[in-house]
Amino acid sequence: MVAAHNLHKTPESAKFDLLAYLKERQKLCETALDNAIPMRYPDKIYESMRYSLLAGGKRLRPILCLATCEMTGGTIEMAMPTACALEMMHTMSLIHDDLPAMDNDDYRRGKLTNHKVYGENIAILAGDGLLAFAFEHVATSTPNVPPERVLQVIARLGRALGAAGLVGGQVVDLESEGKPDISLETLNFIHNHKTAALLEACVACGGVLTGVSSEDLQRLSRYAQNIGLAFQIIDDILDITATQEQLGKTAGKDQKANKVTYPKLWGLEESRSKAEELIEAACVELDSFGEKAKPLIAIAQYIINRDR
Repeated sequence: MVAAHNLHKTPESAKFDLLAYLKERQKLCETALDNAIPMRYPDKIYESMRYSLLAGGKRLRPILCLATCEMTGGTIEMAMPTACALEMMHTMSLIHDDLPAMDNDDYRRGKLTNHKVYGENIAILAGDGLLAFAFEHVATSTPNVPPERVLQVIARLGRALGAAGLVGGQVVDLESEGKPDISLETLNFIHNHKTAALLEACVACGGVLTGVSSEDLQRLSRYAQNIGLAFQIIDDILDITATQEQLGKTAGKDQKANKVTYPKLWGLEESRSKAEELIEAACVELDSFGEKAKPLIAIAQYIINRDR
């Protein structure tokens, strides 16, 4: 338990304009993503990939990667290919998540889901195409970074996405649907793998690119694990309290699917309180980075206060 850490409430931290920061970084990411996958033949697959990749979204994952790289002495340029790759992987997971065989959803980011526009067959292939290109993009487009660091990034991305990460979490999630007796341990496993693993990769890869020490890498990983779990708890709360317009996707999905969620185990009030504890613990991990940690601390606070 982290009691007296109020770094995010200090006057210095209050001066940081997160909205302007996010807006600027978001714009950079949008341009880089648009340039990374231009239209070419066969049109339909590129159109489908771009439809979901460029459908908006907060771009939180690539921004976390850029922010960590900058905080640890790197540049936006050296981190951008990895940041784009992370967003491509995230988009792949959303396309596949929305399929009838998985969550069977009609809307994502306020628009029709990929399979509703292009059909299931093209949606599956669009996800595959984004995943494959993500690795290619890191390997071929990362500037001014030693090859061994690029290799480490590629290995981390693979782990975060595979059976040891997102895929494993998704499998346990599917197996747990409709079962009323899912334990907190299982729920934590699902979300540490399904949500937090990719967020951890975003932050850790930003540090790997600049060659941070193993101690700092552990601090970054703990920060990311904590914000990842807090992110999921807030997601669960919003599924109950927010509207479809706010979320840009179907609201109340978890209740309809009879999923065990944090609010179901703890109630809304305790869930929010646990999320706040996780964010406090995350910010403590950044103490040693001083002033340069402002963006990551502000992003952690944003996660707890978001309404979509």
